[in-house]
Amino acid sequence: MSLPNPAELISQMATQLDAYLAKRGISEPRYIGIRTGGVWVAQALLEALGSDAPLGTLDVSFYRDDFSQNGLHPQVRPSALPFEIEGQHLVLIDDVLMSGRTIRAAMNELFDYGRPASVTLVCLLDLDAGELPIRPNVVGATLSLAAHERVKLSGPELALELQDLAL
Repeated sequence: MSLPNPAELISQMATQLDAYLAKRGISEPRYIGIRTGGVWVAQALLEALGSDAPLGTLDVSFYRDDFSQNGLHPQVRPSALPFEIEGQHLVLIDDVLMSGRTIRAAMNELFDYGRPASVTLVCLLDLDAGELPIRPNVVGATLSLAAHERVKLSGPELALELQDLAL
């Protein structure tokens, strides 16, 4: 399987996001990337949009429902939101949507900061493997992988790699 070019996806996503926000009359959204891949995608997306808007970052480690099973990852960092959440239109950005659990954790964390007016979900890839009813509003590409395959994003230059867990 060949993976799509992330730079091309970002360009398409910028166009889709512009149209999506315009349709809803959202002129000053607040952008938030989920650490780490979502932050890389958010930075590239903001660049493609020609925006100098501040970028918030979320580390959802403490909000994950598998925290007690997996423990604390050694690279956990605090979330940084340089703007209010209450009443704002948020654009939540992640790299790969798989089960939906990371997005659920991000939403829980965001609502601890306040009640946003809306949340638009943007993902570079949707692996169409949802365990929760979560779908992106803007997506670069949807892939169907075998059960033993995963996609990994490295950055900040945004390179995709297909991993075979069976090996």
